[in-house]
Amino acid sequence: MVEPVMSSLAFDAARRFGDAVALTLPGQGSLTFHEIDQRAGRFAGGLAALGIGPGDRVVLHLPNGWEWIAAYHALARLGAVVVPANILLSPQEVGYAAADSGAKALILPAERRDAVPVPAGAIVIAPGGDAEFEALLASGYRAPVAVRPDDLFTIGYTSGTTGRPKGAMLSHRCVFSSMAATATIHVRHRGDTVLSALPLPHVYGNIVMNAAFQSGMRLVLLPRFDAGEVLRLIEIERVTLFEGVPTMYYQMLAHPDIAAAALGSLTRCTVGGQTMPTAKIEAVVSRFGCPLLELWGMTEVAGPAVTHSPYWPPRLGSIGLPVPGVEARIADLADPARDAGPGQAGELVVRGPLVTQGYWNNPAATAETIDPAGWLATGDIARMDEDGYIFIVDRKKDLIITAGYNVYPAELEQVIAMHPAVAMVAVAGVPDADKGEIAQAFVVRHSGAALDEAELLLHCRHHLAAYKIPRRIAFVSDLPKTSTGKILRRSLRDDARSQGAANH
Repeated sequence: MVEPVMSSLAFDAARRFGDAVALTLPGQGSLTFHEIDQRAGRFAGGLAALGIGPGDRVVLHLPNGWEWIAAYHALARLGAVVVPANILLSPQEVGYAAADSGAKALILPAERRDAVPVPAGAIVIAPGGDAEFEALLASGYRAPVAVRPDDLFTIGYTSGTTGRPKGAMLSHRCVFSSMAATATIHVRHRGDTVLSALPLPHVYGNIVMNAAFQSGMRLVLLPRFDAGEVLRLIEIERVTLFEGVPTMYYQMLAHPDIAAAALGSLTRCTVGGQTMPTAKIEAVVSRFGCPLLELWGMTEVAGPAVTHSPYWPPRLGSIGLPVPGVEARIADLADPARDAGPGQAGELVVRGPLVTQGYWNNPAATAETIDPAGWLATGDIARMDEDGYIFIVDRKKDLIITAGYNVYPAELEQVIAMHPAVAMVAVAGVPDADKGEIAQAFVVRHSGAALDEAELLLHCRHHLAAYKIPRRIAFVSDLPKTSTGKILRRSLRDDARSQGAANH
């Protein structure tokens, strides 16, 4: 029986898929499963010579590339704990993760060697550091050590939207379960070529990479997203599966090359990280000529936990059904111990092998998020239909209460995105002396569109109750995003509030 552990993923892939191409880095070349396993094994030998072994936390802070993948699998086969840190984080944020996790080592790019605060005694693996990546690759090959499914494998730090980032502890079982369920439900196989520009340290990008090793897929990996480059590569590389967040699809739909792009090799795409208006989903399905599979996940569940299958009838606007082994229910907002009524909005709570073991050195946050029965409170407001399909309404923290009425930004975004002149939209709550909060829409128009506020408000009046109509509309050239491409409503809200304060 295969143990649900991550330590031997690259090792097993090399034996199953051998000289098949595992990774293509456009402009740099390709590596086989065997070649990646060899690099991971030798790098593991170098890490072991530095004294890194089971249970040691190591910050992995490199850009998308073969080095990140080799280092990740090297740490996995040593039984060490990966602390992934997105390359777009500030040096202080990386330093916080290193200090909070008690990291024994940090793997850094040259430009970050002297910028990241390093805990006392920690080993810096970087050009000019205590050890260098290339030198460690010259070490002897190490095979995977034995680990247990419930051993800690990753500490994934949350984005810190409500304070200091929290380190979600993910076991080997957590990550393996998410990878296996995703690969199975999406029918990933050896004949697939997947294209991704998602950051490998993020759980979505991480599962894309892991599922490729588990299924024998070829991964075409970009260091960062570029709409024109992705459209070009889909044709050149005969990509069968593209994975991204909503803003990536918005940018591709708005790109001048979209009309002539040859996308016929695609058999399905996935979208996650944030809700996506159904009008935009329909536009992607129409132009890309394949299903767009919505999925839902978070750091605390190691990746996707709810998704669609390409063989299920599409239910646009829904994130799908829980993956095998995951239970999901909608908790009453007033009494979380009770289920919300059929079709009623409540908080999505989940339970199963994907759920985090808790937050590193933070028992209070753990108890606040995971109840004694193992149910994880996700912070997402959702509803469930009669067939069990789940629909995300919005994030609890993004709820706008205007004159006592609940207004969900995602509902307004769905309606505004239906207007053909709208390329992207985000809605946030801003303070109002009379109503407490009002909804403000931030809209990016399609290039050349002449949409004005009056026309957009008229569109909203046709589809929304009077109290839901945004009271302010700002036309902007772009929207702020996180390092993973999610639209930052919080940043828009804070900017609007500061501007309001400046005007008083």
